[in-house]
Amino acid sequence: MASLTSYIKNPRNIGKSMLYRFGSKLPDALYLKLMYYFQTGKKLDLKHPKTFNEKLQWLKLHNRKPEYTTMVDKYAAKAYVANIIGEEYIVPTLGVWDNPEDIAWDELPRQFVLKTTHGGGGKGVIICRDKEKLDKAETVSLLQAAMKHNFYKNYREWPYKDVKHRVIAEEYLSGEGEEGGIKDYKFYCFNGKPLYCVVISGRWKNMVNDYFDMEWNHHPITLKGIPFAEHVPEKPKHFDTMRQLATKLATGQPHIRVDFYEVNGKVYFSELTFYSSSGYGQFTPAECDEIWGNLINIDQFDTTK
Repeated sequence: MASLTSYIKNPRNIGKSMLYRFGSKLPDALYLKLMYYFQTGKKLDLKHPKTFNEKLQWLKLHNRKPEYTTMVDKYAAKAYVANIIGEEYIVPTLGVWDNPEDIAWDELPRQFVLKTTHGGGGKGVIICRDKEKLDKAETVSLLQAAMKHNFYKNYREWPYKDVKHRVIAEEYLSGEGEEGGIKDYKFYCFNGKPLYCVVISGRWKNMVNDYFDMEWNHHPITLKGIPFAEHVPEKPKHFDTMRQLATKLATGQPHIRVDFYEVNGKVYFSELTFYSSSGYGQFTPAECDEIWGNLINIDQFDTTK
């Protein structure tokens, strides 16, 4: 019934569903044009992209480096990032398994976090505050479903095409299981420099997003209708450290988002993302889409090869 209501309210959802199901053999460019229309209702201009979302689609096609597969793999990225900014910023790994049913429960502490290595957007994440109360069978079932999710197939996000689907257990960070969870600090980097930071609060309940520039000026931007907080979040203690680390990790990239946590006075790396909202996020105000698009330089790419 929920799906039927969704189709009635937005008929483009029918096309999106059909594309998910039958579009696997379509060329990437055609697939992206169709998906962009079904997601946004707009025509995708791949010859002369201007907006942030259009350029993310363009980069899916033209910016493909072998190391990107490592950078988006939530297990392999740890060694990659540690080599650049240091091991002290990496959340310790407690275990890694090819299949959810192989999880060594007896070897895990009372509290931990499970996640798939190829996922994104919160899919395939299980936060355990008490192992004795965890429904292990349900957890395995949820992770098995998440293992089937394919970001390349559904969104043509090329870096995910060859990421090995696995499950990792990570150390539990204080506050992850609390109401709302810990804050995320996501740095949007353009041509190697962080220019904006979004603070995500209440991820698990009443989520709000607040956008700041590097001088901690608040910008009244919303994405996908997610509101900003009633009270502007305070600047984190280690903001400058996170900004400097983001700069190191963004070097040489036309666009990348570098995510961190700040927990109990310590900074932890979270993940690297090349395509925020997969390039379908709807900004308010709408002109932000073009303003951010102007910050991505794609002239450096030779598309004649």
